[in-house]
Amino acid sequence: MAWDWEKLNRQHQQQPGGVPPQMDDIVNQLKKIKPPGGSLLIIVVIVALMIGYSVFFTIESGSVGVVQRFGKFVRIAQPGPNFKLPFGIENVTKVRQDRVYKEEFGFQSERGQYEGRYASASDTASISLMLTGDLNVAVVPWIVQYKIKDPYNYLFKVKDANGLLRDLSESSMRLVVGDRSINEVITKRDEIAVEAHQVLQDELDQAETGINVVTVEMKKTNVPTPVQASFNEVNQATQEKEKMIYQAREDYNKAIPAAKGEAERTIKAAEGYSLDRVNRAQGDAARFKDQFSEYVKAKDVTKRRLYLESLKELLPKINRKFIVDADQKNVLPLLNLGNSGGESK
Repeated sequence: MAWDWEKLNRQHQQQPGGVPPQMDDIVNQLKKIKPPGGSLLIIVVIVALMIGYSVFFTIESGSVGVVQRFGKFVRIAQPGPNFKLPFGIENVTKVRQDRVYKEEFGFQSERGQYEGRYASASDTASISLMLTGDLNVAVVPWIVQYKIKDPYNYLFKVKDANGLLRDLSESSMRLVVGDRSINEVITKRDEIAVEAHQVLQDELDQAETGINVVTVEMKKTNVPTPVQASFNEVNQATQEKEKMIYQAREDYNKAIPAAKGEAERTIKAAEGYSLDRVNRAQGDAARFKDQFSEYVKAKDVTKRRLYLESLKELLPKINRKFIVDADQKNVLPLLNLGNSGGESK
């Protein structure tokens, strides 16, 4: 049956501002249309569309589909076109395995490229406050980024995988922080993050959560605000102490090696002097023995030789020399040997 275009045009012209005809009129016109084959064909087409819509489904790249039949797990659907039993017999839950989720602890930030469940503002302060190994209190904020590696465990082995992740993350971080001093917690954040990552992953694997921790990132760690000023004073005093220790060690390293070197030099000099004196004494004794042996063999010759050798050694050292004849009875006749000008002595 053809549309009554003249009636529609008249209604259009009668309505102010060119308002389109009422929807009731259009529905009435559609009801008058009688397709070939009657309403049975329409029912068949509708049923076919419903079956096709409920049977075929598509899994995007990077995701998998967890198929349940009457609530029981039956299989994992891989990316691409798939099919299932219609009319709610089988249901599909899509799980993204390529997406990085994020959980924040001790602070809140705006949502970015990561998705996750955020702690409420009332929980932020209590989560970040932790007791260190030296009985100090530290404010420790951190981030846990993770992926879903096992959809079956993630959906069925644990009732609330995300809640368990938060609880295990907090307990793991408190365990690691409790074994370190306040200074280590502030200065060695990378080491704490690595250790907390390992502890958390072990706990998640043991609980069969199906979660893989990508990274644990430590934010700026500090002490609570009421004690921050006192803590800064303690740090300043500690730095002054370390500075004085380094200066004392520097002076020690300069003075002690110099003193040890001087002592070693003095000892070596004394040992050399001692060895020289001993060798000289031994040499003099050996020479005296040799001279005595020669003297015993020829006393007059040896005695004269020794006398002449002594004079030879002594006379060059004497400036004024007087030679007196033993037969003379006075000292007037002298042999002048020391006056180069000819003056008598």
